[in-house]
Amino acid sequence: MPTLRCISSMATRALLADLIAAWPEPVELVSVGGVDAARRVREGEAFDLVLLAEDALQALALEGHVQPETLRGLADSDMGVAIPAGRPRPDISSEAALRASVLAAGRIGYSTGPSGKALLQRFEAWGLADELRPRLMQAPPGVPVARLVAEAQVDLGFQQLSELLGQPGIELLGTLPPEVAVRTRFSAALGRAAQPGSAALLEHFCGAVSAPLKLQHGMSQPT
Repeated sequence: MPTLRCISSMATRALLADLIAAWPEPVELVSVGGVDAARRVREGEAFDLVLLAEDALQALALEGHVQPETLRGLADSDMGVAIPAGRPRPDISSEAALRASVLAAGRIGYSTGPSGKALLQRFEAWGLADELRPRLMQAPPGVPVARLVAEAQVDLGFQQLSELLGQPGIELLGTLPPEVAVRTRFSAALGRAAQPGSAALLEHFCGAVSAPLKLQHGMSQPT
């Protein structure tokens, strides 16, 4: 049986590693920043499965880099908030409380992925974009926001909950309050020249049987 190659963004790396561990055939997983993953696919690197934020994967499908008819939802992920371990916990229980905590933070970390874009849009909607810009620190592609938080490079870090869970040196405050929640859907599709067995692996990743494992990783099964 040939080894199947998959590429994903960092947000789903741990989930996919656990799903692959339960798969009987050989699978190679490459996890990099979402921008780098899309670039590699566009440049023609061969992957049997591509797993990225839904909008990025849809763009690749429109460009013919993955098989559009195979595109399926993989997992839904909410944005989480974290602070360096041992710091006083700011209030993020409501939109007003979160806004006040953001204004009080010295440095704010965010990601290059869809959650980072959504966060900047929220700051714009609050009318705080100009005021906050000097205090924003975007994590380089492939670098988790949790690292910036753990090293106290930032006072408040925003990223997918799945990328914050269980990380050392940080304290997880939870997800954004419901009125400003940010949910990202990650999807999967077969590569343009996917090998035999790829469709079965796609079903293993996306099927309902994987839902309990997704919950363990701070994600949920798409509905």
